[in-house]
Parts: sequence; structure tokens; C-alpha cells
Amino acid sequence: MTDFVPLTGEPLALDLINTRPRLSGAPADLIATIEGLRAWLALEADRLAGVFDADGVAPPLTGRDLTAVHEVRDHARAAIEQVRRSGRPPEASLRGINQAQRAAPAIRALTWDGAAVIAAPRRDGPPGVRLAAVLAEAVADLLTDPAVTNVRECAADDCVMLFLPAHPRRRWCSATRCGNRARVARHYRRHRTG
Repeated sequence: MTDFVPLTGEPLALDLINTRPRLSGAPADLIATIEGLRAWLALEADRLAGVFDADGVAPPLTGRDLTAVHEVRDHARAAIEQVRRSGRPPEASLRGINQAQRAAPAIRALTWDGAAVIAAPRRDGPPGVRLAAVLAEAVADLLTDPAVTNVRECAADDCVMLFLPAHPRRRWCSATRCGNRARVARHYRRHRTG
């Protein structure tokens, strides 16, 4: 993985899509490898209930698990691109997202804590299947949220990141990354000699 630190803090579905940035003008994949996926999972650990063990340790992952996550990401990108523009998402993307969720459905496991019944979310199945299901569920949540039509692509020329603006005037995925670069470039254009 590169030294580029993924942007996080957007809806989980967008954070997943944003693991495909442009670096030095070329498309990159921050989760192309299991190590890259593990690094991204560590950044998102607090939002991935049911994937990590009780000690916060990520599960062992395989190449098949990586493929399942990539498939969810590809379906998410295709569906969100259409829906954010008030279009119809590709049927194949909806099927893929549904299939990933069905592979490890969430249940509310009931336990007794000595004083009351507690319901905790749980998914059964291999770790990668559970991970893909959690990510697919996050995509489904965003696709069904009316705010999905507010999702924007960063206004920086060389950036493909998506974000859900909290303020209607937000133009960049990150004020410190793309925003600063755009302001510096604008300043340079205004003040260059010649």
C-alpha cells in the first residue's frame, strides 16, 4: 500500500468507494491487497461491528474475501453514481449488493447479562463473508437514504473522491488535501509573472 492515507468519516459506503483514489494522476487501489484491506479496516474498526473480535482484532482474510469486498465496492460505485443523479441503479449492482447481504444476514442474538436480556447484532459465516455483508448493508443504507442525491464528487481536477457534504457550499473531499491545493493553484495563477 502507498503512503496515502485514505479519507474516512464519510458514510461507510463512500469510504469504501474512496479506496480507489487517483494518485499522481493515475487510478490507485488502496485495498488491492489483503494488507491494504487490513490497514483500511483498522481505520474503520469502530464502524464495523461484527467483523472484529471482542479484542478489536481483524479476522484472518483470504484472497476470496478480498474479491468479495472488491465486488461490493464495484457494485456500490455503480449504484451510487446513478442514484446520486436521480437515475436508476444497474440491476446487476442491486443483485450483487443483495447477494452479499444474504450471504451473512444480521440477527439480533439474545443473551442474559445477569439482570436483563440483551440483543446484540451478530452475523454467522466466514470473516470475509461477514465483512462483505456489513459493507453491503452500509451501501444499502446509503442508497435508500434521500441524502444520496446530495453525494458529490470532489471539485479538484485530479480527484475522484465522493463525499456527502454537511454544508451545501462544500466543494472538496478534504479542505486540507484538495481544498488547499486548489487555493494554492488559484493563487499561483493570479500572481505568476510573465
